[in-house]
Amino acid sequence: MKTFTLVLLPLFLVCLFPINRPDLFQQELTVATPEASKIVTGADQVSAYLPYLKGKRIGMVVNQTSIIGNKPSVDSLVSLGINIVAVFGPEHGFRGNASNGAKVDDAVDEKTGIPIISLYGKNKKPTKEQLANIDLMVFDIQDVGCRFYTYINTLNHVMEACAEHGKELMILDRPNPNGFIIDGPILEKHLYSGIGMHPIPITHGCTIAEFAQMINGEGWGGLPGKDLCKLKIIRVANYTHDTPYTLPILPSPNLNTQQSIMLYPSTCWFEGTIISQGRGTYMPFTVLGAPALKGIYPFSFKPVSIKGMSETPLHQNEDCFGLDLRKYDTNIFRKTRQLNLQWLMELYKAYPDKARFFDTSYSKQIGNFNFRSGNEALQKQIIAGVSEKEIRKSWEPGLSAYKQMRKKYLLYP
Repeated sequence: MKTFTLVLLPLFLVCLFPINRPDLFQQELTVATPEASKIVTGADQVSAYLPYLKGKRIGMVVNQTSIIGNKPSVDSLVSLGINIVAVFGPEHGFRGNASNGAKVDDAVDEKTGIPIISLYGKNKKPTKEQLANIDLMVFDIQDVGCRFYTYINTLNHVMEACAEHGKELMILDRPNPNGFIIDGPILEKHLYSGIGMHPIPITHGCTIAEFAQMINGEGWGGLPGKDLCKLKIIRVANYTHDTPYTLPILPSPNLNTQQSIMLYPSTCWFEGTIISQGRGTYMPFTVLGAPALKGIYPFSFKPVSIKGMSETPLHQNEDCFGLDLRKYDTNIFRKTRQLNLQWLMELYKAYPDKARFFDTSYSKQIGNFNFRSGNEALQKQIIAGVSEKEIRKSWEPGLSAYKQMRKKYLLYP
């Protein structure tokens, strides 16, 4: 039997308030580390929070990315004597093996015997009854910094429930691999949905803890006025928003490479079009194409049903022709600080039946293009052949206003 060993880091508890706003009810715990250049996630700084968990009944919002060292955090904390009474699982489930958009049912974890409560099934946020036996909630999920990636919605729902029922929320923070880019149109309120519920651009440039502070500070979701969520944050050590970060655990079935994670903000909005993003292959979000582009592009791929990834993909069992981005140099995003609009403009121009390009009524796509882009203007601009420069100009002043507002909630340079 393998034994579980933890190397505890030196403990220096420092209470900080990055924002001069006591109404955020935040106490922050940080840890100094001996290796000044090494990123250390909040979860890996065990000595910073283990004493705070002792003697409490803990609920954990986690998935397969929630690790301490190379072990699942739930398993690790149970082995250290922490009383975890419930696990709350987001989209893709606790162990990360459910397909995108698939309903996830409640269950019992076979390994630990802990009840698993789905937050992507019959209810999106914990109920009063589900929180009754919990003293402290812990949120530890790897995000990728994109508006339509649903974990920030899960965070908001958990914060609402904690605020409503008087529960404190500890966030074990993790780096944002796309934290250096803040770009895209601001989501308009009439387009709020399950793939976007905050007035933010496509890439928001925050870690989960920073975004939690923003939810509190801006009164989003069900957190107006006095009903703020009490936060306790374990910061990432030695991290900046410009620090390159390769995820040690892939965050969801269709973000299965670092390349897909970096391309995702610029390729996911194709889900609101007739163009396949590679779901139904083992290279999702790194290829783009459709059967009608045959003869225009030489590269091809064929989506098929893959259990746990994409079971009914767009253009299933059809040859799709288009762009192969698997070797695209994603460092260009770090240089430009912008999403790639050219692929969207190029494929629309190349598509023979333009009336069908944004029509998803024939497929099982999740929402239409406007829900992805966040406004109704971008689709019309692409159809009208508006230049990229003019499109980007139309995102103002909203984008600049967001960037300014974001500064109030930053924990890292």
